Amino acid sequence: MRGGGDIISSMKRVRIIAGGVVQGVCFRYYAQRTADSIGVTGWIRNLPDGRIEAVIEGGDAEVDRMAAWFRHGPPGASVEEISAAVEPYAGEFRDFRVRA
Repeated sequence: MRGGGDIISSMKRVRIIAGGVVQGVCFRYYAQRTADSIGVTGWIRNLPDGRIEAVIEGGDAEVDRMAAWFRHGPPGASVEEISAAVEPYAGEFRDFRVRA
């Protein structure tokens, strides 16, 4: 059925890595709240080198909106570098979680 395929094709998955002042400013907490309000799923975690990494899944517009939020992050953050890579949509998440 093409209808189901069209729904999947409008879904998106993006992996984001951001650096700068992104740890110690509640970035993950605010990202989770923002993801919940936008309606995307996935996860976010701190990386050992001081950056953060996130995987976001959802509708095209919602994922783009969440990815745009990562460019500035929460109050107190200073995003100095960011990379976003589109990956194949997997539909594997039920919500957005903070990973250790």
